[in-house]
Amino acid sequence: MTLQLGLLLPQGWTMDLAQITDSVEAYETMTRVAQLAEEVGFASVWLVDHFHTVPQPTQEKTFECWTTTAALARDTKTIRIGQMVTCNSYRHPALLAKMASTVDVLSHGRLNVGIGAGWDEQEYRAYGYAYPDGPERLRQLREAVQVMLAMWTQEEAHFEGTYYQVRGAINQPRGIQQPHIPLLIGGDGEKVTLKLVAQYADACNVGDDPATVRQKLAVLKQHCETVGRQYESIHRTSTTFCLMADSDEQARALLPAERKARIGNKVTTALIGSPETIRQRLIAYEEAGVQELVLRFVDGTNLEALRRFARECIA
Repeated sequence: MTLQLGLLLPQGWTMDLAQITDSVEAYETMTRVAQLAEEVGFASVWLVDHFHTVPQPTQEKTFECWTTTAALARDTKTIRIGQMVTCNSYRHPALLAKMASTVDVLSHGRLNVGIGAGWDEQEYRAYGYAYPDGPERLRQLREAVQVMLAMWTQEEAHFEGTYYQVRGAINQPRGIQQPHIPLLIGGDGEKVTLKLVAQYADACNVGDDPATVRQKLAVLKQHCETVGRQYESIHRTSTTFCLMADSDEQARALLPAERKARIGNKVTTALIGSPETIRQRLIAYEEAGVQELVLRFVDGTNLEALRRFARECIA
């Protein structure tokens, strides 16, 4: 199996650090998960871009995405670090490109930048951001990725758009990776988002089960043909939940009620079950076209669960 595996870190955004009362210990717990993922052979670790817990805001700790990305760049040595995904609306794209360039240097060239149009209206309004409709957020995203690519490739970036204007912005250092930091655009929208991937992105993140992945990648391939892009030049990722136990029945019994409700029928395709079941489902994702599968462990701070998964499915 050539499928790479990534790990969505316990960052607090869905109360996965709720049992840790000390904020420093909560961060150090997250770091230990990233360091162990590096040790046991995961290809990447990923952070979400939320300011508080979702889907319901609570008083539980939620670490800010990009400052945490920078910290992990120094707390790890070899594993790649990315966002699944940055909300475009929260930072001007020229500033985001500058931030990413700095983190790429801090990490010695291990950064992936994931970006999307944003979706959490409550969070937007809580933090004072305007919340335009979906089509406008996608138009903003289209301009934003062009700004970022200009910042990463031009000595003085210029862009004149409806939403963003950049006039001679200098971005030094521009990062380590060549020709630029890899850009992932997340989202399943077949008419707009996947077309943006074909036009601008180095990677995509689609679907959460093999059948949906296969459908979305077929649409992406069509967009690539339309714009004259090599489909194989796009790194194809997906995400799913993971919970390993001795048997499928035991794994399902260990699922908290809230997770059962969220996962629903996807329990038959997520990596929830015995080691053999999980290995077969990894093959299904790979056969659907996924090159890197990002896992969200149901018990995200359980280091032994991570070690067991690595023994069974990576080693």
